[in-house]
Amino acid sequence: MTALAQADWGTALIAAACVVLVAVAGGVATRTDAWYRRLHVPAWKPPDWAFGPIWATIFALTASSGVLAWSGSAAARPLIVTVFAVNGVLNILWSVLFFRLRRPDWALVEVAFLWLSIVALILTVGRVSTVAALLNIPYLAWVGVAACLNLRIVQLNPRRSLV
Repeated sequence: MTALAQADWGTALIAAACVVLVAVAGGVATRTDAWYRRLHVPAWKPPDWAFGPIWATIFALTASSGVLAWSGSAAARPLIVTVFAVNGVLNILWSVLFFRLRRPDWALVEVAFLWLSIVALILTVGRVSTVAALLNIPYLAWVGVAACLNLRIVQLNPRRSLV
C-alpha cells in the first residue's frame, strides 16, 4: 500500500469519526417527547422516520466532500478544518436550541447561520474540488427545507416558541 493510499484511508477514517460525533451529538440533543408531539406542524412536514436516512446521506456526502478537499490541497487544510468545525457546532446547536431548550424561535435564527456555514463549506472546498463542493448541495437544500419547516412551526406555535 502506498503512503498516499494510507493517508487517504486515515483521512477517511478521521472524517467518518467527525461525522459520527456530530450525528451522535445531534441525535442525543434531539428528543421527540410530548412537547414535540404537541407542536402544530405543517402537513408537508416529512415523517419523523425520514429524518434519519436523510441525515445519514447528508453526513456521508459531507464527509466525502471533506476527504476530497483535504486530499486536494495541503495549503487549504487549516481553513477546511475551521469551516467544517464551525458547521458541525452549528449543526449540533440547532438541535439543542429546538429540542432541548424548546426554543424553535431561537433555532430559527440559528438555522440562518447554519445555512450560511454550508455556503462557506461549499465555497471553501470548491476552491480545491468542484465535486467536493457539489457533494454539499443536498445539505444546503435540506437545511433550506428545515429552515422553512422551522419558520412554519414558529408561526403555528407562537406561544410554544417562547416557552
